[in-house]
Amino acid sequence: MRLELTDQQKMIQKMVREFAEKEIAPVAAELDQKEEYPTKILEKMSKLGFLGTIIPAEYGGAGLDNISYTIVVEEISKKCASTGVITSVHNSLVSWPIMKYGTEDQKKKYLPLLASGKKIGAFAGTEPNAGSDLGAMQTNAVIKGNKYIINGDKTFITSGSNAGIIIVFAVTDKKAGSKGISAFIVENDMKGFKVGSIYEKLGINASGTSELIFENMEVPKENLLGKEGDGFKIALSTLDGGRIGIAAQAVGIGQAALDESIEYSKQRQQFGRPIAKFQAIQWMIADIATRLEASRYLVYKAAYQKDKGERISKEAAMAKLFASETAMDAVIKAVQIHGGYGYTKEYLVERLFRDAKITEIYEGTSEVQRLVISSSLLS
Repeated sequence: MRLELTDQQKMIQKMVREFAEKEIAPVAAELDQKEEYPTKILEKMSKLGFLGTIIPAEYGGAGLDNISYTIVVEEISKKCASTGVITSVHNSLVSWPIMKYGTEDQKKKYLPLLASGKKIGAFAGTEPNAGSDLGAMQTNAVIKGNKYIINGDKTFITSGSNAGIIIVFAVTDKKAGSKGISAFIVENDMKGFKVGSIYEKLGINASGTSELIFENMEVPKENLLGKEGDGFKIALSTLDGGRIGIAAQAVGIGQAALDESIEYSKQRQQFGRPIAKFQAIQWMIADIATRLEASRYLVYKAAYQKDKGERISKEAAMAKLFASETAMDAVIKAVQIHGGYGYTKEYLVERLFRDAKITEIYEGTSEVQRLVISSSLLS
């Protein structure tokens, strides 16, 4: 087993790292403060192929492997976790299910728009009363002539108010339970589509999280993704890949916390010497670095197995669980290392602290990840 990036992956890592340092780092704090969607950054990212990382070249994408995709998300998230999650959702939760389950006409119509960044993608599964339990969703779709009429309310949608292409899940057969859920490719200019509340959040403030409301929304019959009743299967398989992306985001946040802690501890003087000379600080840094390295390899393993076409539910859950909890541990230690300064907005670790928590919640809470892992092992 090879535990080293290929030359191409190293090149991608270098390119994304340099881009993030030059284009994202200088504006990330301002975007967070203003809760401003990173439109200009995304436009620049699209020109470099970051928004079409996993989309095949025949549809205008970069056609890269999933390890390269995780590298992109990690390096971007080191500088701006908001842009990191937008990138993850766009690639793994929107582009991938169209690649996997879409018709050739759907692929030709939507993948080039996503790869070029002309349209940003969003994934609309969560509802006010259906989070971890997708089978409890109430949004419904009724076929009428050559269209589906969709009514319902989706919540906590990343890029919801900025997305042009949204994967929406709705019940088409109430009697069939989870087998009665279907998936649709929705465009934001379809009749009956409406953006609801824009949420103010603890962290990832530039990611644009909103409510989406469908009031007799008219969706062409040909925009059904897969077959009627395939929605639950599509959602679960898509979220497996999405969890790899969030795990990579968590690694990026954690790595930024480590980098900041190392730099600060070498500069901060107490009792006549840098605090990096104190064992208490050394042990915190050692713990962060060790867990981050383990997290990164869990992410790479899940991505590698996805590239091979293997089932990854357990591996993706392990990566997300461990990486997200590692990120949270890393930012707590980073704030502690920075002392009082770590609690101020003057230092990056304050934003990292706020951004890290959500990685333990979205795309499946840590508790859900433990259920997935245990179910896989005990079945």
